[in-house]
Amino acid sequence: MNALTKGDFTELDDPWAIFHAWMAEAERSEPNDPTAMALATADADGLPNVRMVLLKAADERGFVFYTNAESNKGRELAANPQAALVFHWKSLRRQVRARGRVTKVSDAEADAYFASRPRDSRIGAWASQQSRPLESRFALEKAVAFYAARYAIGEVPRPPYWTGFRIDPIAIEFWQDRPFRLHDRVVFTRAPEGWTKTRLYP
Repeated sequence: MNALTKGDFTELDDPWAIFHAWMAEAERSEPNDPTAMALATADADGLPNVRMVLLKAADERGFVFYTNAESNKGRELAANPQAALVFHWKSLRRQVRARGRVTKVSDAEADAYFASRPRDSRIGAWASQQSRPLESRFALEKAVAFYAARYAIGEVPRPPYWTGFRIDPIAIEFWQDRPFRLHDRVVFTRAPEGWTKTRLYP
């Protein structure tokens, strides 16, 4: 798909077509991690938490990322399965925001993606008790060595607590820079009959 020029996205009625075009351009222009997105969840008190994660799939079903389900974000999503995300591509002066309900991906999807990761990353998924206190760097290195020895031969299986989450967006907003802070903003909101599009003041 050809990259969209400034202003073109306002003429399209499919947010996924815009997103994939922008992502393709970001993959050509961003110097590092064009798939990085800020992910916001909330704890039991409603206090937000935000961190960077990597997008691993995106289609009409939603945005997918993978993590340890026993991490802070995993526990927060289990208790409150809603999230928001932001992509910011500085080289393009563009931003995408989305929010929606969150569900786990299927075991088959999680297995397939885990198997595609570098072997050392798969070992690391076993060794890291993500988000929990770590007494020393040596303790982490010791855990890595233990699991590297345990899975020295054959495939490294996916840990039962490691999986993917899919954000099924109810809204997707596209922002791009314009002179004098008169930026372009268009938000797509999902309705039973499809997506509705609204232009917003900057």
